[in-house]
Amino acid sequence: MFPRSAAQRGRSAYRDGLYPPPPVPICYDYNHQRLAVVNSFYVPERERLPTYEWKPYPALFPVPPRVPAPYTPTTPNRRKRQNDEYSPHVVKRQRLESPSHPLVGSPIPPATPPRHPDQAVPGSSRSSFGFDSCYPSPRAHIHPQVNAVPESSNSLQAYAKDKLSDQMVELFEACQQQTSDLARKETCRTRLQKDIQSIYAVARLYLTGSSMNGLGCRSSDADLCLVLKGNNRPDPIHVLTVLQRLFKSLSYVERTQLIRAKVPILRFREKGSDLEFDLNINNTVGIRNTFLLRSYAYADLRIRPMILVVKKWARHNQINDASKGTLSSYTLVLMVLHYLQTLKEPVLPSLQRDYPECFYAFLDIDVVPEGPKRVPPYISTNQSSLGELLLGFLKYYATDFRWDKQVISVREAKALPKNNSKEWRNKYICVEEPFEKNNVARAVHEKIKFDAIKATFAESCRILQDRKDLNSILPVRAIINKESCRR
Repeated sequence: MFPRSAAQRGRSAYRDGLYPPPPVPICYDYNHQRLAVVNSFYVPERERLPTYEWKPYPALFPVPPRVPAPYTPTTPNRRKRQNDEYSPHVVKRQRLESPSHPLVGSPIPPATPPRHPDQAVPGSSRSSFGFDSCYPSPRAHIHPQVNAVPESSNSLQAYAKDKLSDQMVELFEACQQQTSDLARKETCRTRLQKDIQSIYAVARLYLTGSSMNGLGCRSSDADLCLVLKGNNRPDPIHVLTVLQRLFKSLSYVERTQLIRAKVPILRFREKGSDLEFDLNINNTVGIRNTFLLRSYAYADLRIRPMILVVKKWARHNQINDASKGTLSSYTLVLMVLHYLQTLKEPVLPSLQRDYPECFYAFLDIDVVPEGPKRVPPYISTNQSSLGELLLGFLKYYATDFRWDKQVISVREAKALPKNNSKEWRNKYICVEEPFEKNNVARAVHEKIKFDAIKATFAESCRILQDRKDLNSILPVRAIINKESCRR
């Protein structure tokens, strides 16, 4: 799902080499602890996915002070969890490796309290069902105003004001990844890491992608990133070939397949199930994106339902398969986030622009999970229903967005002008990767596929605007039934 590593050519992602320094135990901590940051929310009577939290040892990993009040979380991230916070659904901790000495590289500074933003500067006008009449022009490094705005709702029902929105909530609640789904993936990851370390002793295996960023479905496959330590860059094909031989001897793995793509992967299944894994070597930008997208996913209650519905819609209409020249799921996610950032009343800010210290592209991998904890809550003044946002999304890409002149940028929270650089020249769709700044929509290289994508947006927009019924563009019940029987 993710492109190549974020390390620029000729520049190491780590100050002392390609990989992190020698390790001591560190772990991901899956728990139900509620954090007062952008990736926190609570839905009454709904089981939420456990927080993906990395807890380093305090003595070896000094953490900068927390954000001053009123943005300081009521519960510090380093406190011990009480017994009643444990749950039978909590997944076994993901024990990885961290440096045996303080990390080399700049630690994350404390986040600056949000400042008052400059008044939004209107851009080109666009009408979209009465709630997004113009583009804002965000100023660089201006933190969003979180005071003097309405308190956000803690229930999706507040945004289900109509039949269409109700249908979106129903689809989301039936299809979203459950804690048990994540537990299965984590159990397999734990076993794989132990077996891989019999060959590569310092290897660390990370669960990334939609399984971890909050945007997965029950049927979502799992992305794995194997990080190997060393001064020389390993050959991914060689490592994957070695792993393929190893996996064929494992009792819990089957159907191994080496795919020699731009980012080579080893694809395999958990034996006796349809749970599929894609494993890459040192594609660390996937780890960075996991935490960036997770921060967006939990910034507003509407994000996850909106993205899930859009992905199901695109898949149903056969425009969600990069291997066949259409849009990858990652590209679709960025398209949704971009649309929500560019409304007159944005649903989302640009986290990279407003909090660059928390999402710096060259942070040590061990520090990456700490960044989102320093981002204060973002409360949008936009109270549009889910149905209104879906209609606006389809209309934006059907009629308003200039495919031939603009580049979608979540990093900047606006559409950038397309220049004549190699990255954007003669490309039908341009979507900027937030860290590497390359084009994640490069798979769309045939005009016939591009025309089909545009036609799908236009036709679905017309039908949905007329009928206001999700079933008119998507077989809701069939998708729910298919999801429920997958696992």
